[in-house]
Amino acid sequence: MSRFVMSIDAGTTSSRSILFDKSGNVCSVAQKEFTQFFPEPGWVEHDASEIWQTQLSVCREAMEKIGASADDIAAIGITNQRETTILWDRETGQPVSHAIVWQCRRTADFTERLKKENPRAVDIFKEKTGLILDPYFSGTKIRWLLDHIPGIRERAEKGEICFGTVDSWLIYKLTKGKVHVTDYSNASRTLLFNIHTLKWDEELAEILDIPMEILPEVKPSSSIYGYSDPEFFGKEIAIAGAAGDQQAALFGQACFEAGDCKNTYGTGCFLLMNTGEEAVSSKNGLLTTVAWGLDNKVNYALEGSVYVAGAAIQWLRDEMRLIDSAADSEYFATRVKDTNGCYVVPAFTGLGAPYWDPYARGMITGLTRGVNKYHVIRATLESLAFQTYDVLKAMEADTGNTILALKVDGGASKNNFLMQFQADILNATVYRPKCVETTALGAGFLAGLAVSFWRDKEEIKDIFEIEKKFSPEMSYNKRESELNGWKQAVKSSFNWAR
Repeated sequence: MSRFVMSIDAGTTSSRSILFDKSGNVCSVAQKEFTQFFPEPGWVEHDASEIWQTQLSVCREAMEKIGASADDIAAIGITNQRETTILWDRETGQPVSHAIVWQCRRTADFTERLKKENPRAVDIFKEKTGLILDPYFSGTKIRWLLDHIPGIRERAEKGEICFGTVDSWLIYKLTKGKVHVTDYSNASRTLLFNIHTLKWDEELAEILDIPMEILPEVKPSSSIYGYSDPEFFGKEIAIAGAAGDQQAALFGQACFEAGDCKNTYGTGCFLLMNTGEEAVSSKNGLLTTVAWGLDNKVNYALEGSVYVAGAAIQWLRDEMRLIDSAADSEYFATRVKDTNGCYVVPAFTGLGAPYWDPYARGMITGLTRGVNKYHVIRATLESLAFQTYDVLKAMEADTGNTILALKVDGGASKNNFLMQFQADILNATVYRPKCVETTALGAGFLAGLAVSFWRDKEEIKDIFEIEKKFSPEMSYNKRESELNGWKQAVKSSFNWAR
């Protein structure tokens, strides 16, 4: 009898594996960071082979920690950093270059050129994919690789090259090249997938000049894609779930009904609202995306993406050296009663929703002689909450609904100061679940449902628990003052890199 589902959580800075039991408890965790490459300003790359090696290593380690064998694992679910683009040799399984990471802005000039040369393209992409034409998504990254690696375009047209986001890459490696597949949620982030027909779209591929021979098969998010090769875990295990990290977190938070919202504070910050079986088109700078495919149905979501969240805290630690660990940020932020008028706008790689300015850059504004390092640390933390506010207000405008509650997860959601400030600035209740590993948990749920480890979504709802509730305490005047200062600070960050 299988006792666990294994979640592969392929993040932006680390590979993790978590084993969950039937009650949704974390039973074992293993994690390894991998190398970040910054070859030019605004460029971000990963070594796809290192992602694979570290991921396989942590999967084995998580099993070894509790003496689990392949027989104990009901299924493998994968969740991943989305949009990150990998091209590899179909026969050898070797990457043809470094992966271009979702944060990378190298295609900003190409994107601007395409908009000028083909003004209709913006509307076509929005209508068919729910996305805006932006360097963030996989399509422009694929085009860059095809244009810059000698001989690759010709090989791609012959079907010798595979494209995949990280989920697709890991499934290919786990099955030793037997399966080239992705799920609806990851496909919906490529600029090549029609979210209404649920198929790769020839017109979109033609606009971006991408040969469709490189694209993986697309399947529901809860589905048996294939089986891991026995070499890796001693016996084959069903690979039965896959979803982009933010969609997986929405599922892991049991946001199953239209109107349910969650915010994940990871390297970036991502707010998603389930819109049910309706794809709601945004008029306020948000994305329409596939949430998941399950039970022969597709759920859609509205999404706002903040590029820099936890990465801003890493910046405080690694570049500014104002803190020794991420956990220190909460302590130092509470050493002062406010930011002394200081605001930090962490637009290190541009701004996402609802501004979509790839040329914005980071700012520290409102500096006076009295501002010290505690004020800067506090302002950096508060910037995560302000950016979330901007996205949530756009979501309310698109749906006509006032959001009174927000579920949170991800590393920075453990920061009580930040969560209280978030509740205050939103004037909404913030709920933190008992298990903040909801991204991995969502992937586990999707895989477990495919193999009947869990019966249905109702059973999953029953095991979901809230650990702490944060209620708004800030006065109206104080909130408005804080927000006015933030809006002024954000404006100062626009267009700096043009």
